[in-house]
Amino acid sequence: MAYEDLREFIARLEQEGELARISREVSVELEITEIADRAVKQNGKALLFENPKGYDIPVLINAFASERRIKLALETERLESIGEKLVELARMKPESILDGIKALSSAKDLMSFIPKKVKSGPVKEVIDHDPNLLKFPILKCWPQDGGRFITFPVVITKDPETGVLNAGMYRMQVFDEKTTGMHWQIHKHGALHYRKLKEMGVDKLEVAVAIGVDPATLYTSTAPLPENMSEFMFAGFIRKKRLKMVDCETVDLQVPATAEIVLEGYVKLDEFRIEGPFGDHTGYYTPAEPYPVFHVECITHREDPVYHATIVGRPPMEDAWLGKATERIFLPMIRMIHPEIVDINLPISATFHNLAIVSIKKRYPGHARKVMFSIWGTGMLSLTKVVIVVDDDVNVHDMNEVMWAVTSRFDPARDVVIIPDSPLDSLDHAAYRPNIGGKLGIDATKKWREEGYDREWPDVVEMNEETRRRVDNYWDELRRMIL
Repeated sequence: MAYEDLREFIARLEQEGELARISREVSVELEITEIADRAVKQNGKALLFENPKGYDIPVLINAFASERRIKLALETERLESIGEKLVELARMKPESILDGIKALSSAKDLMSFIPKKVKSGPVKEVIDHDPNLLKFPILKCWPQDGGRFITFPVVITKDPETGVLNAGMYRMQVFDEKTTGMHWQIHKHGALHYRKLKEMGVDKLEVAVAIGVDPATLYTSTAPLPENMSEFMFAGFIRKKRLKMVDCETVDLQVPATAEIVLEGYVKLDEFRIEGPFGDHTGYYTPAEPYPVFHVECITHREDPVYHATIVGRPPMEDAWLGKATERIFLPMIRMIHPEIVDINLPISATFHNLAIVSIKKRYPGHARKVMFSIWGTGMLSLTKVVIVVDDDVNVHDMNEVMWAVTSRFDPARDVVIIPDSPLDSLDHAAYRPNIGGKLGIDATKKWREEGYDREWPDVVEMNEETRRRVDNYWDELRRMIL
């Protein structure tokens, strides 16, 4: 059964022994995040702080911070199965990623998960037209942060041309009782809606922010979906049940009816304020920069809301498992478009967008380079800084095997692709200029004669199958003594 709301997921975590309730009074200034950081790095449980100092609203954190919990969140034993079902819905072999997306967007079975509009919901239990953000236990995560930040917001905007709702996740620094920053980066759909309205001469963009939503909706707000593909429809697809949406009080937007908290307001298109610094998922503080200001006009919430938060910083952190979910869910779609791809690894330690390791079934000379350019031309993977391509006999998730392949099958003089002045993630601090810099491709596949490699490749050292089978017969007996 699909989780109706965040509370049902909390109950499931507790039932599965994956939740720790913290009754001790703990400060929202640095202390909660220090505890959460220690917990995630030691494979700890999800944490529900029942008595944040100075507040009567509990704080949930680390809810997705393990492979088991992200699978519980999305109600699947195999994350890849979600993507495999998407590929089935396409019912075609597309010529390009665009064809594949069009097929998915129009798939009848997927359309059946269009959100269901309802008259009201639990998020309407309290309606406050004189809002005060400071009544919520919003966290200050790191010592040099510019203030307290909402870190798990589902930010909802509407495309002014198509009317399609978008849900994205952009951090929000709290400036005072009624204003926050809106850190939507240049590549995000929220920023696209902002630019479209500016070109149309409109002076503000309506925004709603849902905090504390069901797990599938929170995940899809982080997923790299194509423009005008609804995150709420995708959430319904993952949940196998339509999402209930309700009209806002003051803006022409809809929000999840079972959310814990909703902020309603607008962003003026000519107003900016210095936002940051912020300890980010790169492991560095993102410098203070001007970003749009979000004005809160109304807050609706449950009578006894739960405040859902996360902390990002030097990996691994909770966001690692959201990123790994995306890697696994979208792999079948990538393989549908590029069938030569066997597997992909976006390493947590490389913060996902800095490195992609791809294994392929090599079919022709130059194939590895074709795959590099395919990666750099596919959705948000276009921001990937380094792509390493290996043969299909290499496990991309075993860094020992990857390093073995790179150092034994790669010649730096010939097997490198360097591209200057290409799009990069806004948080890439190594780039000399924001949002643009170099890309590196490493061809660590075995080279063919047609590629100019005239030598014979030596055989890989491996045991023969007959000996393996003989040892398999008594290996369990020995393993207990050896391992």
